[in-house]
Amino acid sequence: MKKAFFPLRPERPKGGKLRLSSKLRSIQFLITVTFTTVAVLVAVIVSFMLYNKFAKTAEDNANLNMQQIIEQVNYNLELYVKGMRNIYEKAEEQISQTSSIDTPLLKERLSTLRETREDLVSVALFTPQGKLVLDVPSTTMRNNTQLGNQSWFTAPTRTSEISFSPPHIQNLFKNQYTWVVSMSKLVQYKENGVHKTGILLIDFNFRTIDELSKQVKLGKRGYAYILDPLGNIVYHPQQQLIYAGLKYENVEPVLEYAYRSYLDESTGEKRFITVRTLAQTGWKIVGVAYYDEIVTTKRDLNQFLAGFLAVVILGVIIASVLMSALIASPIRKLERTVKLVGEGDLNTPIDVSGTYEVEQLSKRFNLMLQRIRQLMDQIIYEQETKRKGELEVLQSQINPHFLYNTLNSVIRLAERGKTDEVVTMIQSLSKFFRISLSKGKNIITIQEELDHIRHYLVIQSFRFKNKFRFEITADEEVLPYQTIKLILQPIVENALYHGIEMMPDEGLISIQAKLKEGLIEISICDNGLGMSEEILNGILTGGSKSGGGSGVGVRNVNERIGLYFGREYGLSFESEIEEGTTVTITFPALINQEDPIDKEGGTPE
Repeated sequence: MKKAFFPLRPERPKGGKLRLSSKLRSIQFLITVTFTTVAVLVAVIVSFMLYNKFAKTAEDNANLNMQQIIEQVNYNLELYVKGMRNIYEKAEEQISQTSSIDTPLLKERLSTLRETREDLVSVALFTPQGKLVLDVPSTTMRNNTQLGNQSWFTAPTRTSEISFSPPHIQNLFKNQYTWVVSMSKLVQYKENGVHKTGILLIDFNFRTIDELSKQVKLGKRGYAYILDPLGNIVYHPQQQLIYAGLKYENVEPVLEYAYRSYLDESTGEKRFITVRTLAQTGWKIVGVAYYDEIVTTKRDLNQFLAGFLAVVILGVIIASVLMSALIASPIRKLERTVKLVGEGDLNTPIDVSGTYEVEQLSKRFNLMLQRIRQLMDQIIYEQETKRKGELEVLQSQINPHFLYNTLNSVIRLAERGKTDEVVTMIQSLSKFFRISLSKGKNIITIQEELDHIRHYLVIQSFRFKNKFRFEITADEEVLPYQTIKLILQPIVENALYHGIEMMPDEGLISIQAKLKEGLIEISICDNGLGMSEEILNGILTGGSKSGGGSGVGVRNVNERIGLYFGREYGLSFESEIEEGTTVTITFPALINQEDPIDKEGGTPE
């Protein structure tokens, strides 16, 4: 069976997706996301730039610090070597100016010179053949010293400059095994008035150089070491590991430059290498700093910036939420008010507050709302006046065709002498008119509405020559409740003219009124031809009209019910071809209600 119901009001979309979508498109969310995104992006870019800047600065500072330390070591060693040269030159001067090498005065002067320096170990003069000519202090020379194999002895023959030997154990004299650096050079001396050439050897204790080098601290693991011009290690803090082959230093790049800084990875670790050269000895002071210690500084900086960025982001989010809430709060308040207005509450004013734009918008909206209320009041008044006029016209022009047919039927019955039928028909017509007018009232009881349709059916039964029969039943409790009048006649007219009139068999119209859960339900059933889906939809949309009746129309009945009781009430249809149609009228159960139109006065009976 086909069913249909007049549409009342569109349902609002429901569901979490709509709420989520509206939240994602809210101005507070957009402001929060935009402000947070921009601020976080700026903070990330600034942090990245600061990190790169500080990391590069830390690396440059570490390298510069290492260079400064090596420069300081170089300077200190330069001063120390210069002092050694001064001592050597002073001893050479004393020897060259003495008339004879074996003069006691010379030894006395050299002893005095030795005592001025704690690091001066010994002074000795040898012939080119290796014979000891002079020694301070005097001591016994060891046998088998193999002078020809010692660098300090062979170097002076190749240069006129003072030569410096690598650190070594002094093994020339007995009971002397000091770790020394030897200075040697060919010098001139006199022996018994004869000029001769010899090799002057002065040994300096290496401890002073060792202590100067040990003081170098390049981070926790960094150090400095010294190379001679040939690449031999003069000093290394881990010299024993070097000799044991447990540590390796890549000296080839060091020997290529006198002044250089570079990154070395030959040992498997990244190390910053700084090279400086002692001008007087040709020794190279090499500083070694480990890159991972600089990276540690970078890592600490990275952790600091990460924490700083997290705090900034958190602060930005909190600030943006508060700021967006401050901006969006009056807008949300305005939105809620507009929503109430959209739901029909036109008496809700908007609090004019917030930013300038929101304040101006609120003022304009209040003015618009005031104007809408004025227009609504005007429309309501005009519509009620119009409805009253239409109803009065309807009631005063009770379908002349119906009245004409009824009077014709009365005349035919009178001509046939059927007085009782004439009386019955006239009485029903009189009561039909009386209830239709109802002293101009629009609201009557269900009892009166059922009586009205009963008189109508009585009249039609005479006109249709008993082609149909009707049944009207109602619960006693329903009868006092109120309804708007003339809601049954258009539906019954449809049943007669479109459902039963064309039937070959006897028709049946059944009207039933009952109270159900606080609602009045009046059903009108017929066993007529029924309606197709197309015709049924036409009735619901207004495309089909009831004909031959009072002219009120089914759609007009539904609109009147919705207008008075509410849009959720009205008519519903069930129909099937060759089986019949059922129309159900639903409205709330009310007693002692007045229609606004009735208060203005009605048409007298």
